Amino acid sequence: MTLTRGSGKIQIKLSQRPQKRAQENTSAGKATHRVSFRFRHRPPEVRHQLRRCPSSRRRCTMAEVGRELVSDPGGLLPGGFWAAVAVWLERPQVANKRLCGARLEARRSATLPAAEPRRPRPSAGPDQKWDAALCGPQEEPGPGLVEGYPGPRPELGPEEGTACRRHEDTQDQRQQGKEQREAAAAPFLAENPGQPLRPGGGEEDHPAADLDSLWNRFSQSLVYSHPEMLSFLTCSGAGSQSEAPHELDLVLRTVIPKKSPHCLVTAPRREIVLQDVPNGTVTFLPLEEDDEGNLEVKTSNVYQIQLSHSQAEWFISVLIFCPEKWQSDGVIHPRPAWLGAELLGRLARWCVASRKSEFRSTLSLVSISRYSALYQELKEKYRDMVKVWPEVTDPEKFVYEDVAIAAYLLILWEEERAERGVSARQSFVDLGCGNGLLAHILCSEGHPGRGIDVRRRKIWDMYGPHTRLEEDAIRPSDQTLFPDADWLIGNHSDELTPWIPVIAARSSYRCRFFVLPCCFFDFVGRYCRRQSQKTQYREYLDFIQEVGRACGFHVEEDCLRIPSTKRVCLIGKSRIYPPAAEAGMDEQRAQYIHSRRGLSGREPPCPAPQAAACSAGHPGGGGALDTGAQCNPEAPVPEDGAEARAGGPWVPGFHPREKVERVRNCAALPRDFIDQVVLQVANLLLGGKKPSAGSPQEGTWKTWNGGESLSLAAVAQQLDGATLRRLKRECGGLQTLLRNCHQVFEVLDGRVHIRDWRRELQREKRSEAKRGSSSETFKTRACWFFTHHPDGCVLPSASCPFAHGPQELRPPRPPKKRQAL
Repeated sequence: MTLTRGSGKIQIKLSQRPQKRAQENTSAGKATHRVSFRFRHRPPEVRHQLRRCPSSRRRCTMAEVGRELVSDPGGLLPGGFWAAVAVWLERPQVANKRLCGARLEARRSATLPAAEPRRPRPSAGPDQKWDAALCGPQEEPGPGLVEGYPGPRPELGPEEGTACRRHEDTQDQRQQGKEQREAAAAPFLAENPGQPLRPGGGEEDHPAADLDSLWNRFSQSLVYSHPEMLSFLTCSGAGSQSEAPHELDLVLRTVIPKKSPHCLVTAPRREIVLQDVPNGTVTFLPLEEDDEGNLEVKTSNVYQIQLSHSQAEWFISVLIFCPEKWQSDGVIHPRPAWLGAELLGRLARWCVASRKSEFRSTLSLVSISRYSALYQELKEKYRDMVKVWPEVTDPEKFVYEDVAIAAYLLILWEEERAERGVSARQSFVDLGCGNGLLAHILCSEGHPGRGIDVRRRKIWDMYGPHTRLEEDAIRPSDQTLFPDADWLIGNHSDELTPWIPVIAARSSYRCRFFVLPCCFFDFVGRYCRRQSQKTQYREYLDFIQEVGRACGFHVEEDCLRIPSTKRVCLIGKSRIYPPAAEAGMDEQRAQYIHSRRGLSGREPPCPAPQAAACSAGHPGGGGALDTGAQCNPEAPVPEDGAEARAGGPWVPGFHPREKVERVRNCAALPRDFIDQVVLQVANLLLGGKKPSAGSPQEGTWKTWNGGESLSLAAVAQQLDGATLRRLKRECGGLQTLLRNCHQVFEVLDGRVHIRDWRRELQREKRSEAKRGSSSETFKTRACWFFTHHPDGCVLPSASCPFAHGPQELRPPRPPKKRQAL
């Protein structure tokens, strides 16, 4: 495009940016002219809204990068919007996988300054230079809809094109704004009621003072230096409340990226979050250091999340203050397209998610930045364990899970040493250590300790002499106390989980505990549910917390970052009683333990339906107290409990895990029992046409009866009680047995049907074409259909992989020996 002016020509190159400077070259010399223009179309990624500054012709854009309609049939908005914003503030890693987390450092209330008319500057002119860090003032577009979006855009008032529409401020509106601010603050206060927000990793000593200083400098510059930023901050979404100043919520947070070689940005960054609850907006003001090391607002990366309401419809939108200057690093500052698509979509879903999380935020008790750095360090240090893992379990899951748990404990203990002012590293005992990797990592990182488990593992021999692992069974008694240990660890310790707080309390006053519950065990046998309004996992966690409190611990809960569905840990770091009260407290512990089994007579045992659901190893259906129940300190301790406390087991009936693990996958069941169940189920699926007991034949393609499909529950109802009780002792029960009989049945989505080997043969042909045919197992087992099905086998003898009669049976080949690692 060429524009002619006088004797010279101005060359203008069009781009996706809404402003461009052009150079004018003339024969007399060079003159610079600022040229501005507006797009009549919108770029595909950014929708621009243009405004004009009253004192200059220079233009800038505010971009709405995304808008989404939110369906709210449950009436959860606007409260649900602030709950979604709280998730993005406290746990940004849920949406942005390149982040490790965030730490909320300080919080305060503030007000925005009132907008005032712009005064002409003494040197105002066409060549005046504006602040390079800010976009120029914006031109006010006409009222109406945002192009390409349903519903209206935020309305803007006529006051010089910079201020939002103002309304009369009333006492009712002020009260409503106060209530909304309190609702927005609820997610923060729920985490630590009455406690100030913790600093982010200990890098700053006075985050509250930093927030005050930053906000004072920034707010003072808004009226005269940066009115366009003030206009951006005061534009309302859902509220459009009033011109009179109202309280805003300021939060100073540190965003922590993952310590990964794939991420270029690894240093934490701080930002101010401005929540304008009455107006339904939350603005993120990133901070950066200037040349003198002072923190200033980085205006090029300011963005806002806005809630608007019109005609019974709710909209959420994301706006960027300066899209043409946006600097994306792909980690803390993602691309605008990601904000308008991924983040906006998640916020819209979170807004109307009525279910509140039952658990604490991840890594709420340790420094996230220190944890992220240490986890990456340990991951690199112990990743070779995956290659030499000798156990049958999944190496990647167990190695990286234990690395994550070790990193958490090391940071927790490091912060504990700093709080207590000591330098000696804590000692530990890992009860039920399993493969021993957690104990190995902790010992390798300088903490004295040992691991104890009822069974020795193959991998123990690989750790070396500095890792102490003992093969022994732990029976809760005075003989299994650890007075020299600072911490007792229970990582998926199963039947020992409820006993670990008790053992720690009785070992010594200074002993603490860390447990990561998995399977649900009571003091004796399986844990019986008592509260149907909670999930079983949440109820069991509450039970272990109750045990810790009954033992005199102040119990804290945290959520680990591990590849497991059971990742909530419980920590007892301090006692709620002085050392002199130990004797009286131990009596209360004994009373509580016996009340769990109904020995005190104050609590009934498990009801019959719940006792039936418990494992067969639960002797007497041991009673389970409601999680809100408290012990009666004056109730007498049973005599047998006092005698047991004197030297023997603390409670009768406790059985540790067997030294030799029993196979419970139905493979060890008697052959005649398995054959009987298979014939019963096949008879049900074939519609009552009983399978033959011994009439070998081959069926035809057209007449072969494939039977029907039944749910596992319907099949179980047709089996007798003795059979079901025997199957319940196996892992998976009936479903496992039927899946083991792969030749006869196919179990899919909770339903079982007769396997049709015509389809199976077609699948095998396709897979063999990829991996090559194998005849090692061909005709090594008898065909069940040829012997038992009323119509015989659907396949001819030459095609069936199983033997049609003893004359076709081939001896199986011996298994190949595995090469040593």
